[in-house]
Amino acid sequence: MVGRKMEWAASGTHLRGIPRKVVFMTVGAFAKAVANLLNTTTVNNADTLTRLVRCRPPGVPLLTVSNHMSTLDDPVMRGFEGFPIADARVGCWVLAAEDICFKNTVLSYFRLRKCIPITRGGGIYQEHMNEALDRLRDGAWWTVAYISRRQSVSRRCTPKRTKMVNCQSHSSCPCNSNSSANCSSWFGEEFDLPKLKQMALSQSKDSSHSGARWPILKPCGLDEAAQRWLYTSISEQIWTTMERLQSFGKAEMLN
Repeated sequence: MVGRKMEWAASGTHLRGIPRKVVFMTVGAFAKAVANLLNTTTVNNADTLTRLVRCRPPGVPLLTVSNHMSTLDDPVMRGFEGFPIADARVGCWVLAAEDICFKNTVLSYFRLRKCIPITRGGGIYQEHMNEALDRLRDGAWWTVAYISRRQSVSRRCTPKRTKMVNCQSHSSCPCNSNSSANCSSWFGEEFDLPKLKQMALSQSKDSSHSGARWPILKPCGLDEAAQRWLYTSISEQIWTTMERLQSFGKAEMLN
């Protein structure tokens, strides 16, 4: 287990960052080849994601939520022209299943690709979730797969200046590496999280719930009632946006 965690590979300064740069350049080249040579890919609203990846204020994290249609949609759906997919400095962090991506020492080099191991079914309070939260606090970019309408987002808490955007990819044979397909990627607009936080703060501080499993968010000032409202509102916006982007994708495939 210790050998598979490879904390040293998670550091961007390991061997001056050269191994991570090589991995990102290799994965980036593969993603561009699959998206643009092996398949026909159209991209919608790419400027929103590109702008947020490149031009966020220092210390402001980015959280993207995307559907998960194939094993290649991350990172292939970001292999479009003009996107810095090979830039390790701005590349996204992801949570990776330990039983798949970290089951031996060789596969554990996923760490160089900014993957953090988690145990599926281990809950939101497992060991490496602290590392994930640290990266968010550093202002890093995170992408998570949309699983259900009520999926938890970062321990039910997002940093007060987080940027958030939804992504969708659709194809008749999603991002296939061995046969040509018509693929499309849809990127939603940025969520106004500061506005949602202010609305959450306006909620009643008289909560009827025990609060045993909800963190105390100081200095955010969010009590349990406000946190529940914010969590529900973010989940609803994610679900609504994903449904809308899915409709766009399906309509495009029929044309």
